[in-house]
Amino acid sequence: MTTATSVKERSLLGLKDISRDEIDSILNRAAYWEAQPDKVIPVLNQKFAVNMFFENSTRTRFSFEMAEKRLGAEVMNFTAAASSVEKGESIYDTVRTLESMGVDAGVIRLKPSGVLQELAKQVSIPLVNAGDGNNEHPTQALLDLYTMKKNFGELKGLTVSIIGDIKHSRVARSDLWSLQKFGAKVQFCAPPSMQASELAQYAPYVSMEQALKADVVMMLRVQLERHHEGLISSNAEYREHYGLTEERASKLSGHTIIMHPAPVNRNVEIDDVVVECSRSMIFNQMANGVPVRMAVMERAMKG
Repeated sequence: MTTATSVKERSLLGLKDISRDEIDSILNRAAYWEAQPDKVIPVLNQKFAVNMFFENSTRTRFSFEMAEKRLGAEVMNFTAAASSVEKGESIYDTVRTLESMGVDAGVIRLKPSGVLQELAKQVSIPLVNAGDGNNEHPTQALLDLYTMKKNFGELKGLTVSIIGDIKHSRVARSDLWSLQKFGAKVQFCAPPSMQASELAQYAPYVSMEQALKADVVMMLRVQLERHHEGLISSNAEYREHYGLTEERASKLSGHTIIMHPAPVNRNVEIDDVVVECSRSMIFNQMANGVPVRMAVMERAMKG
């Protein structure tokens, strides 16, 4: 019988509280999976994974599904819009129901922060965080680190600027916690209304001019759906002051790479032509998400 301790160790709830060595082992295993010539290697044959998305997602859900199927797992996809959660069934009861049917691991995306951590204490299957509120998005940060490592060889000594809606960004938090474990310098740039003041003790807020003097320029999506307070007056104004325009991109250092967790608001936080330029790693990040999530799901279901 699987012990609670082993289940806890195989879950991936965030990167803030796991070791550099653990992150390194996931990245190394991702490199192993990326190097395999066969698309399907059924190491998770007869294992069942369920992707539970209580918040909309396209890229993350498809990336997890591709990773699971390439490992030979049986995959079930669950979205809240087509579920009894709409009828009032709690997230806890939904997860327990799926657990009782014999699922081996669950991937979960949730709107509220903190709920996933409580859920993990109450179920006996490994859970993988696919994004919870503005708390963490660990697999996105892992694929970000993997992309940087492939490009620069190592993470130590890199300066990484994260620019945009820090306040609502779980990606910014997971990237911050993980990059600092490897000796990278993280700095933020954001309009005052989009700054997360609680993170200022971990990384400085700098001007846009200073932020562009970095090895990695990570643009964040302006999360319009979370801006109930009207944090930006217009897309054009945001682009003018904080967007990675073609003009700004042309002034970046020759070795600087451009990243974005996607989906992209083209011509808002980043110009259309910049998304497609040679130094943009945006589609590389998406490709790297599959081997990274293969490593995460193998760890969850096999240990």
